Amino acid sequence: MRTSAIYESVVRHQRFQPMGHALKYGVYSLLLDLDEIDDLTDDIPFFSRNRWNLVSFHDKDHGPRDGSSLRTWFENHVSDAGVDLGDGSIQILVFPRILGYTFNPITVWFGHDADGDLRAVLYEVHNTFGHAHSHLAIVPKGASGRRVPQHGFDKTLHVSPFFDQIGRYRITLTPPRGRYRIVIEYLDDDGGKLLTASQDGDRVELTSRSLLRQFFAQPLLTLKVIAGIHWEAVKLFRKGAKYRPVPEPPAEELEITYVEPSEPAKAA
Repeated sequence: MRTSAIYESVVRHQRFQPMGHALKYGVYSLLLDLDEIDDLTDDIPFFSRNRWNLVSFHDKDHGPRDGSSLRTWFENHVSDAGVDLGDGSIQILVFPRILGYTFNPITVWFGHDADGDLRAVLYEVHNTFGHAHSHLAIVPKGASGRRVPQHGFDKTLHVSPFFDQIGRYRITLTPPRGRYRIVIEYLDDDGGKLLTASQDGDRVELTSRSLLRQFFAQPLLTLKVIAGIHWEAVKLFRKGAKYRPVPEPPAEELEITYVEPSEPAKAA
């Protein structure tokens, strides 16, 4: 049985400072096992890898962003952090390209060892200014049951033009099985809550029929994501939010966090 699937999801944002603001919209994501993608392209005629189609996945959109092996890139970073995945599965949760276009505010990777235990979660963050930065969370052996222990990391990449480059993120994650849920709380330097973002999704088997149904239900999914970001920015500006200039992106490609079994993670 394939692990790749569709997750029909609801995304919610709740901003608390400097003014209240909320949004909610429906999306769908693909959970793709890196070892299954080529088989999926054989079975689903309108899904392709590295070429145009109604729905597609392009390696160069993720990881090293040069089209090289995503598995090698991910395994090398996890190995540098002291974990050997062996021949375990690596899955990536993404908004696919729709009619050749995509934008992923956050791409989440899941790395399992040879025993099937979740040992690494990578959060690949993109902003609308063309910058990207990754945070790798190393999960202790046997620590991830239904939910990964709460963890977090400092805000490194400038995401919203209406927030200063301060604070840290706190993450509560239920890995994708029958359901998927991620809650990201953005906290200021004193621990005050600035924003909460979440995505809740239900698993749907990935087949030609189910993917085609999603495509026709939301044919402009990825344009909807980027258009929604800019429309919400307009509404925030009208509410009086002040624009912050975009700083230089971080020099380091990736930062590592080690998840404690029952405590927030410590930055490496």
